[in-house]
Amino acid sequence: MTSRVMRDFDLLLPESVPEVLELLADHKDNCAILSGGTDLLVALKFDYAVDNVVSLALVPGLDDLSFDPDQGLSIGAKVTIADIVKSQDVKTYYPALWQAAKVFATPQLRNTATVLGNIMRASPAGDCSLALYALGGDLQLKNASGVRDVSLDDFWLSYGVTARQSDELAISLRVPPPTAGQKSAFQRMTRTTEDLSKINAAVSLTMADGVCQSARVAMGCVGPTLIRLPKVEAMLGGAEITEDLLGEVSDMVAAEITPIDDIRSSADYRRKVAGILVRRVINLALTEGNNQ
Repeated sequence: MTSRVMRDFDLLLPESVPEVLELLADHKDNCAILSGGTDLLVALKFDYAVDNVVSLALVPGLDDLSFDPDQGLSIGAKVTIADIVKSQDVKTYYPALWQAAKVFATPQLRNTATVLGNIMRASPAGDCSLALYALGGDLQLKNASGVRDVSLDDFWLSYGVTARQSDELAISLRVPPPTAGQKSAFQRMTRTTEDLSKINAAVSLTMADGVCQSARVAMGCVGPTLIRLPKVEAMLGGAEITEDLLGEVSDMVAAEITPIDDIRSSADYRRKVAGILVRRVINLALTEGNNQ
């Protein structure tokens, strides 16, 4: 519990996406979007201050979670973490995302927090965000002038800062359809099971005849934003993943991260365990990360 008192703000309750966009255009930086609110309501008790909060509670059409083998996975703005856990399609075709959602916070928070809210938070500790970063995806951002797609590769700019403009609403996220031989996995380390990650890792590998055709390797809590490890990805691409190669990969990880000391862990500890965690998550993907 906290003794802090939330500051006053106007709660706005639009009933359609066009109404949301009109409010965002009017209020811009003096406005926040409320969906699950698990981060926003806490922030409003501390140093985050806006005069207007736009709730999506009454806005229809934003809770679609659907999978198509040709189009991929579509995640609407109001899809919760619990919805991801319940989805057999996600569990089957996007194991990394399902694994991240399964260990996300508490059951109460999973029932409230949204996937896109996790992305918008731009935290370097975001578990579902990290899994999606490894899988790849495009955010659909909409304002009164139209719609634009932004790749997750270009979305997180710095700590807490994204490519979303103040008058834009994130409508949905599209994750590409799984390819033949694609395997993915997510793992994290925490102080306690329900705590934020002190370090996490996710991979998506495309395998054929025992050879890694391509790799996306992402880590959290080791930089100001979630990061990919391009040198590690290059080592894996085109190679047979052997124990010797994984040893080299583990050593390379430390050269690609910039961890800091904070209340959850030290930079030195993160640097020492990062390579081990990446090695483990690659092995997990190879053994349990089938999407078929």
